Parts: sequence; structure tokens; C-alpha cells
Amino acid sequence: MEKSLEFIGTTFAIGIGATMVLDLWAVFLRKAFGVQGLNYALLGRWVGHMAQGKFHHQNIATARPTYNEAPLGWALHYGIGVLFAAVLLLVFGLEWAARPILFPALVVGVGSIVAPFFVMQPAFGMGIAASKTAAPFTARLKGLITHTVFGAGLYVAALVVAAL
Repeated sequence: MEKSLEFIGTTFAIGIGATMVLDLWAVFLRKAFGVQGLNYALLGRWVGHMAQGKFHHQNIATARPTYNEAPLGWALHYGIGVLFAAVLLLVFGLEWAARPILFPALVVGVGSIVAPFFVMQPAFGMGIAASKTAAPFTARLKGLITHTVFGAGLYVAALVVAAL
């Protein structure tokens, strides 16, 4: 029981911390370079439509808004961060969290690109790996960088948790 609680607490702390690093990165990009980040309301809209049986959209941005889509999207954004932290700890163990090294965190962070490329983007109407967007290569590169930053965030958050 004690190990389970330690796993859950560590997972939440690392996942939330890593997602915060990702959000700080997005703020930096917006303020320094004018790069617009993701609109998490669209994630909430997608899930809101799932409750009504609709899983795929021609263009999620033009789909009917759903109730509380922005707060739902942000909650999902952080929940997904926690989920990938759980994957990291399930694969590499709580021992990794006690003495984090960068490579496993980057593997999970970069590996997490599979979810948007093959699930979310197609469901949002963007095609596999943003193939139906105006600039697929740019979207893919931005996604890869973002998920690499998330991986670095997993590492940084684990360092903080280990120090506490």
C-alpha cells in the first residue's frame, strides 16, 4: 500500500511539474517569438463531443463548442502529462525517480508524440501527423520540439521531487 501511494504521489508530482515546464515553454515562445501555442479548449471540445458519440471532425476549430471546453481541455492537458509520467515510472521504476537521469525522460517525452500524430490530429481533422495542415513539416517539427521539452520537463520535475 505504501509503495502504491508513493507511486501515485510521485507520478502526479512529476506529471504536473513536467506539464508546467511545457506551459512555461509555450509562454516563452509566445512572448519571445510570437509563436502561438495550442488551444486546449479544442481538446476539451473533442472530448465534449465524444460524450455525444462524435470522435472525428472535419475541422475541430469549426465544430460546435461544448460546455466548459476550456477548463476541461486544461484539465485533460495536465491529466495527460500525469499519464505519461505514469508510463515513465511504470517502465523505469520508482528507482529512476529517486535518481533521475535524462535519457529515459526524453524517451518517454519524445515517444509521447505518437498520441497527437496518430490519434488527436487525425480526429481533429488535421490528418496523420498533421498531413492535412497548411505546413505539415512545420507542425511536425513544432510537435517534436514540444514533446522533447516535455521529456526534459519530466527530468527536471523528477529532480525537484527527488530533492524534496
